[in-house]
Order: sequence, then structure tokens, then C-alpha cells
Amino acid sequence: MRVAMISMHTSPLEQPGIGDAGGMNVYVRNVAEHLASHGVEVDVFTRATRASQGEVVEVAPGLRVINCVAGPFEGLPKESLPTQLAAFTGSVLSFVRREAGTDGDPSSPAARAGAGHYDLIHSHYWLSGQVGWLLRDLWGVPLVHTAHTWAAVKNLGLAEGDTPEPESRRICEQQIVDNADRIIVNTQDEADALVTAYDAENTDLAVVPPGVDVDRFTPGSDRATERSRRELGIPLRAKVIAFIGRLQMLKGPHILLRAAADLIRRHPEQNIRVVICGGPSGTGMERPDELHDLAAELGVSGYVRFLSPRPPEELVSVYQAADIIAVPSYNESFGLVALEAQAAGTPVVAARVGGLPLTVTEGESGLLVDGHDPADWAHALESLVMDDDLRNSMSDVAPSHAAEYSWDVTVERMIAEYRQLVDRWRAHGCSEPDVALTSLASRDPSGSRE
Repeated sequence: MRVAMISMHTSPLEQPGIGDAGGMNVYVRNVAEHLASHGVEVDVFTRATRASQGEVVEVAPGLRVINCVAGPFEGLPKESLPTQLAAFTGSVLSFVRREAGTDGDPSSPAARAGAGHYDLIHSHYWLSGQVGWLLRDLWGVPLVHTAHTWAAVKNLGLAEGDTPEPESRRICEQQIVDNADRIIVNTQDEADALVTAYDAENTDLAVVPPGVDVDRFTPGSDRATERSRRELGIPLRAKVIAFIGRLQMLKGPHILLRAAADLIRRHPEQNIRVVICGGPSGTGMERPDELHDLAAELGVSGYVRFLSPRPPEELVSVYQAADIIAVPSYNESFGLVALEAQAAGTPVVAARVGGLPLTVTEGESGLLVDGHDPADWAHALESLVMDDDLRNSMSDVAPSHAAEYSWDVTVERMIAEYRQLVDRWRAHGCSEPDVALTSLASRDPSGSRE
């Protein structure tokens, strides 16, 4: 099986925690790598952001990343990416035609469209979904879509000062829901939200939870924890609360700072320290020093350590150095950070939103907080900071909970969905581009099926 994976707005090769790179990058890279290890050939198409990387990057046997030129390499904000949908799609088609056109008559309609080169398309995020929808009909293959976030859901839980997602995005997502052959969701709650907000059909949805690399994210020994703290410049005897992720209002790092400042004032004997690991993203790009300024305003700058984003092989030491990982997000479709933390034996205090109630076993591997009032967060964090026995028991349980999720299980479920779709598509005679193009022509201009 050959799969064209579309990840237009961010590359799986980018460092998570910088700019628009985050959990989706971790997801796409791990799914693609594990698909390849299961014998599925995967090409990930993404927008080129640097000339030095080259058009084709061989990541692993059976896995390539294709950098497609669409707009300037640098300086193009995420909000402007919709203007490059046509250019990006044209770049994808050009690459595939060059490869597929070498077989048979290069002037044939199939070679010109690139039909027959892939068995299936899997798009990620709404921009890629729009591209995947067009390629689906040009190539005559089924489209699988994973959204990662949904505009209608995000707008129901905005952080204070955050900008709502535009109606244009919600309309594009509705078109994807109406036209994709399968929507992969992380949780049943996400499936229910799609049925409510986008009138999705349950038969078009498949719940496939993400996984975690339990071989990389493992609990550290006391000696490993001490070494990690020395390397990161954290006092050995401190109580450490860490935040890992992109620095923007949606992820809630400011909630942690306010809650921690309260704890630091009330419990100076606990020697509480805060670690924030990540880079500005989204609205955080407008004020990259906002969290530093907030720490100074709260009078806790000396207790907060800001770390730059780091690759997984280095990130594990941050998890191991922490006593608690805070995930105060306003919206989180699943919560890979929470899962990685637990795999590393670190209990989690997370917001009760999105997929986090599934990711965190409340009272066993962590705590869940209703809402985003810093006072409530201070109370939840305090219960673990002050109770060593409770925190240590959660630390013992957390890895076994995380072990229930693995990328191999995720990918095996995904391959089953792929095969079912490909078999059904071929059984109904929809594998020829002319059939698909006829279908495209029969739709109304809104993009909905007749």
C-alpha cells in the first residue's frame, strides 16, 4: 500500500514547540514512521520552508518527506497559508506527475493527474484537508482526514484575549467532513462533538487514539533525575512543576505561572520551582516575552526557568526532572504531553477538556481541574506538592497507564481502516480518475454531496 500524507502547514521534521510545530508534528511523524515499519510506503507532503533541505528527504525505509514550494520559504504567517492552497496543490501534482509519468504513456490522463501512484490520501489539519479533497477526486482514491483541532470546538473554549477561529475555516472543515471517506478522531468525545457541531455521520468516523513512545519516555532513577536537574540548572531538592508545549494563550502557561506564584508565596519552605519548556506560537508570537514579563510582574522570576524546545531524546530529561507536569490547555484533542509525562513516571495535573480526561486517570496517575481559575489550579497543584506519598503513588501508576497506548496499536488500527476503505473504493469501481472527476462535477458549488 502507498499512502500520500498531507501536512501542509507544518513539517514532521520540524522541532515541536517552535512556531506552529507541536503535538501534530509528533503525531504525523510517529504514525508515518510506524506505517513504514509495517510495510506501508508513505510520502508526507509539506510546504517547503527552507531551500537547504531539498525537495525529497529520506527519513526511513519506506518514508519520505516531500517539500513542496508554495509561497516564500520564510515570513509567511499561518493565517496567510490559505492563499497558497492552489500553489501547494500544484506543487504536489507536479511532483507526482514526474514520478508517475515515467510509467506508460506520460501524456495519458492518468499520468497527467498522477492517478495510480497512491492507494489512499491521509490529510492532517483543515488546510491539508482541502488539498486532500481535491487530490481525492483527481486521483480516484479514498481520503482519510485527521483534524487535530476543530474551529467550532476551539471557539467554545477560548482563552481570555485569544482570537476566535474564522468562519471561513469552519466552512472549510464542514466541506471536509461532508466529503472525506473517513474521519479519524482521537476520542469518542471528539466524535460526539463532530456529530453535534458538523452533522457528521457516525459511520464516517473512526476512533483511533494516538500512542506514546514508551521506549523513549521512561521513568528515571534517582541518579538520572539528579543528573537531569543539574544539566537543566534546577535545584536538586526543589519541588518542580513543569509545562511543556507551545507558548500561547490556548495552552495556558500563564495559568500555571499565576497558580505557582500563589504557592510560592504560601509555601516558601517547599522550594517550589517552575520550568517552562517551549517556544512562542500562535498569539504568543505577537508578544514573545509575555511570560517573562508576567513572571516578573508576579515577583517569581527567580523561581522560573525558561527552556527552549528540544527533541524527544532530550525532552525526556525534562519530564524526569519534574515532580509534576501541568497541562492547563483550553482545548486539547488528546494530550500527547500528558501521556509522555506519565510514561516517564511523572504525575499530571490537567484541565478537564477535550481528550485529557481519557489521557489522565483521575486520582491514579494525576488530577483534573475544572476551568482555568488560577486559584483552583493552585489548590490542585498544592495537593501534590504537599503530599509526597500521593505524588509518589501516582508516579508509580503513571507508566502502566501510558503503556496502554502505543504507536504500533495506533497504526495497526489505522491500517485496518485504510484497507477497508481501499477495498470498498475498488469494489464500487471508484478507482479511476474519470469516475472521480465526474463525481466532482456533479457536486453543488458549496462542496456538499448531492
